Amino acid sequence: MTTEISTNTAPARGLALASFDDAFRFSKMVSASEFAPKDFRGKPESCLLAIQHGSEVGLSPMQSLQSIAVINGRPTIWGDAALALVQSSPVCEYVREYTEGEGDGLVAVCEAKRKGYPQPTVVRFSMADAKRAGLAGKSGPWSQYPARMLTLRARGFALRNAFADALRGLITAEEAQDYQTAEQTPAGARRKNGGCCCDGGHGQSPASNRRSEERRTVAAALVDGAAAARRWLLHGHAGQRVDGAHRHQH
Repeated sequence: MTTEISTNTAPARGLALASFDDAFRFSKMVSASEFAPKDFRGKPESCLLAIQHGSEVGLSPMQSLQSIAVINGRPTIWGDAALALVQSSPVCEYVREYTEGEGDGLVAVCEAKRKGYPQPTVVRFSMADAKRAGLAGKSGPWSQYPARMLTLRARGFALRNAFADALRGLITAEEAQDYQTAEQTPAGARRKNGGCCCDGGHGQSPASNRRSEERRTVAAALVDGAAAARRWLLHGHAGQRVDGAHRHQH
């Protein structure tokens, strides 16, 4: 395992971390300071991984700590940092963002154009899309700044479609925050349409039902094995004791 970390950041932009030891010492220092984002404070290992992940897409160490976030167990990048990365890419011709309409008819549009491509990638995300996704009216930014949130969602889709090489598979943190994990899904939602929270309930996919059946088969085999072991202990040992007693008498 090499001790060098990726150094794709532009030259003369902040501290250069040439080795694993340099990066970890820097991470320990930052994690103990108020400069570290809340989720990274007291966690030098998380700081180090964020710095490494950011360096792989071209961010400096401090930019990485401010721009990389782990949401639902997945590394993401904040939308403004994603835009900055794409705009600084040599293959980016332009990125244009604007809104159309107002109220329930509001639509955010993002046009992302690569050099050498005849047409830009155009993504629209409307208030109707937000309502279908259960986002419109959510407490927080979706209620306070709906136009901004629509713009960020359109941006995230357009930049990933047009500049996947620049973002290296990272999705925007704003988008990731809107996704619910299985653990966060309310029990009532799982019961909807005849579903059930327990394994093997109605409304599950065929794959889920197969896994549930496999678990029940294994459990039944364990129960049968335990019962056989008890029978052996009760009858087998007793038989051995009787045979031993007979042999001793003879």
